[in-house]
Amino acid sequence: LSRLPLEEVRQGLGVPELDGEGRVLTARVGGVQLVNVYTPNSQRGLTRLDFRTQQWDPAFRTFLHGLQAHGPVVFCGDLNVAHQEIDIANPAANRRNAGFTDEERGTFDRLLAEDGFVDTFRVFCQEGGHYTWWSNFGRARERNIGWRIDYFCVSAALRPRLIAAEIHPTVLGSDHCPISLQLA
Repeated sequence: LSRLPLEEVRQGLGVPELDGEGRVLTARVGGVQLVNVYTPNSQRGLTRLDFRTQQWDPAFRTFLHGLQAHGPVVFCGDLNVAHQEIDIANPAANRRNAGFTDEERGTFDRLLAEDGFVDTFRVFCQEGGHYTWWSNFGRARERNIGWRIDYFCVSAALRPRLIAAEIHPTVLGSDHCPISLQLA
């Protein structure tokens, strides 16, 4: 949903062997390229970890580089990674679980540290305890035992335009909650 007209909409990364799962939708709107992504989960037992970190993540990174050559990028969605220990309620107990492996965290870290993307929520909040996903078991949401795996990230050029990035944990309807980004 956009108040501004979409100038261009396209599906996928442009890599046929990766695009069959329908995980990426890109729209140019207001001079910004907005990418919505549902990053593959490494799965229980890490059965898709190699696929995720050796195929998907590098292809997504290359895709973002290509987009940045034509202007600023915002990418958002379920990235299926808790980037830092403050992004997960129980980091020690979840180390080497899907979404909290060194490999997954490392590929995401490279997007931020090497490629200049900004984790918008962390610009405004450096505290733990803010999550976007909770298991449906054990009253995890009620007890706030969750993971922050949903993100808005922006090209460094957009950082001066950041007004707000928020997590909305009281909005129910899914095991995830909405997140929002406001740019000037």
